[in-house]
Amino acid sequence: MKVERAGSAKIARKAAGYTRRGQSVAPPAPLAAVSATVLGIPDEEFTPRVQNAVMSLMGEVETMRRELSQTRAKLDEMEKVADRDQLLPILNRRAFVRELTRYISFAVRYGTPASLLYFDLDGFKQVNDGHGHAAGDAVLEHFADVLSTNVRDTDVVGRLGGDEFGIILSHANQAQAQSKAQSLAEALHAVPASWQGKNIPIGFSFGTFELSSSDNADLAIARADEAMYAHKRAAR
Repeated sequence: MKVERAGSAKIARKAAGYTRRGQSVAPPAPLAAVSATVLGIPDEEFTPRVQNAVMSLMGEVETMRRELSQTRAKLDEMEKVADRDQLLPILNRRAFVRELTRYISFAVRYGTPASLLYFDLDGFKQVNDGHGHAAGDAVLEHFADVLSTNVRDTDVVGRLGGDEFGIILSHANQAQAQSKAQSLAEALHAVPASWQGKNIPIGFSFGTFELSSSDNADLAIARADEAMYAHKRAAR
């Protein structure tokens, strides 16, 4: 490595400014000068007092930007918490109805098929009475987990009531929804819920309903609920 010693030539170059490709390049302008240019303040009016005020204002603006970013992050987190069921890692009824309304709008605007599945546990009260509410919570958690892990990312799972669950299937007509509901039922039967090392088998019924442009969220849920009760009666 060749190391240059400081000499008169080097000092002269420094005095003349930085050199690049034979042209002299002036050092960058101070931040205050740039601020004056951007703000349109004449040089004669950009006194040290004005400069300090501008720099203080710029600092306050940057602080407000950081605080706004933090507030937005907190609001996003609060929205997620507000949408989540109190017990289960799925949407609560309010958030599910909002998503259902959105999917109905897609059906209206783009003609995209979508269907609603409605699951209801049979005899859930007996689980709570016979095993305790902690066991009942474990059953609900297992049910929600099986449903969530056996649908696509584009589908939506929510808890509609105490032991009632809804699933929105995107790009699925009535026949496809019925087929998916049957496969979910098989998955639920294959792996029963357990509590303190004991299996807790529990029955359930389901209904399906294809969304249409004439529906609203409440009507769609009511129709799927009717289909679920028809399935329950047929099973008896």
